[in-house]
Amino acid sequence: MAFTVTSRGDGVRFAVHVQPRAKKPGIDGTHGDALRVRVLAPPVEGAANEAVIAVIARALGVPPRAVRIATGTTGRQKLVDVDGVDAAAAQARLLAV
Repeated sequence: MAFTVTSRGDGVRFAVHVQPRAKKPGIDGTHGDALRVRVLAPPVEGAANEAVIAVIARALGVPPRAVRIATGTTGRQKLVDVDGVDAAAAQARLLAV
């Protein structure tokens, strides 16, 4: 399977696989059909979720308030919604990082 970004209203939705407590934060390709996001934060009290939002917002050039975790707030596999970008641009930016 390949990483896909789907259109959703005025934004997009895509799957994310999170690696908390990584040595270096950022986007690191794909993990199956999900975008692999590495964060320094531990998976405690939402710290890793906040870090995921920051990494994705920075990569897409949108404010952090435009990024939401739709499902998977307590696991490594998440669905993320991002407002204000289209699917083609989002996929190109995320995979180019």
